[in-house]
Amino acid sequence: MFQKDKDVFDVLFESVSEGVIVVNDAQKIIAINSSAENMFGYPKNELLYQHLDVLIPKKYHVHHSTNVDGFMKHKERRQMGRGRDLYGAHKDGYTFPVEAGLNPLNINDETYVMALVIDITQRKKQEEALQELNTQLENKVALRTQELTNTVNELKEANKNRDIEIKKRIEAQNKISDALKKEKELNELKTKFLSLVSHEFKTPLSGILTSAMLLGKYKLTEQQNKRDKHLKTISDKVHYLNNILNDFLSIEKLETGKVNYKFSSFRLTKLLDEVVYNANMLLREGQKINYPKNIDGLSLFQDEKIVELALNNLVHNAIKYSPVETTIDIDIKQDEMYTVFVISDQGIGIPEADQKQIFNRYFRAENALLNQGTGIGLNIVKSHLENLGGTISFTSKENKGSTFTITLPNKASQ
Repeated sequence: MFQKDKDVFDVLFESVSEGVIVVNDAQKIIAINSSAENMFGYPKNELLYQHLDVLIPKKYHVHHSTNVDGFMKHKERRQMGRGRDLYGAHKDGYTFPVEAGLNPLNINDETYVMALVIDITQRKKQEEALQELNTQLENKVALRTQELTNTVNELKEANKNRDIEIKKRIEAQNKISDALKKEKELNELKTKFLSLVSHEFKTPLSGILTSAMLLGKYKLTEQQNKRDKHLKTISDKVHYLNNILNDFLSIEKLETGKVNYKFSSFRLTKLLDEVVYNANMLLREGQKINYPKNIDGLSLFQDEKIVELALNNLVHNAIKYSPVETTIDIDIKQDEMYTVFVISDQGIGIPEADQKQIFNRYFRAENALLNQGTGIGLNIVKSHLENLGGTISFTSKENKGSTFTITLPNKASQ
């Protein structure tokens, strides 16, 4: 059993795409995965029992030793590289930017430090490219502002009719304001996207790594429940990251028009069974789902996967934003032309001030910020439904609940 547990730990340790380095209190490397060895250019096991300084540029050695001594003294989790640049030393002699998270470990009364190291060379390049783009945008705005200002001055001198002059001046000023607003919105969207990706990916990855490391502690048969708990954590977080990646891929396909819809006839009972089955695994204590009545004879000619995606999104949101001991109702009506899906919950609702933006990409309501999410699910659902000739709408009251309604043609136009 011990060897099997070790094998599982080794697989998890090596499967982490980020570099993982474990050092003892003498800063000697006692464990390192292949990702870290490849990152720093070393063959397998060459770094074992070497001093950590071999991976740090010489000019940072003194400062780094002081930081490590302080960290070992306080033994608190720490994210290195924030507010200043952090670099690693490659075996070939060059340096490259990294980001490192430190976690203290105490095993068998011995103190260790586990470092999660990420090569951020590409991120640095992207940040530089983004800064260059921002500079270009600012220059364009300044140029357009000057051009429009010149236009206003020329109109002022060229037109003797005061009413026409004032009208054209206002139009020029509005153009300036619109240009500045659009540039500002673009910069804010890019900043929000980078922040979102950083947060939504790093948090689950840290949880996965922590659970993977903790699995090695539970080696006894009677500790299987604890192992199962951490394995479930890893599985759930990997599933969550996979969903985020699928959402980003969906956005790219929708924007470039590369979505290929696959239409077929399917029964609604088959579709609903799949949606409810997936949802049942997410239900919180006391929550339940009311299955729609009288739908045995109903069917659609649509893209089944897209309809399932839309319903999954709405039902999962209803579960996530509803308290325990509440009910999620699903109702379906169909006439000769359209099928209407209605999903109602008794959750936190959407604040009235946020309702106009709820389908905007990356937008999240004020009362939902503490829940995990990217703010792109509803945007993707709305885009797909409109492409299929359908609509989505909702009514909501804060602290009372929400009702989302999807209307789709019974037969899609191909």
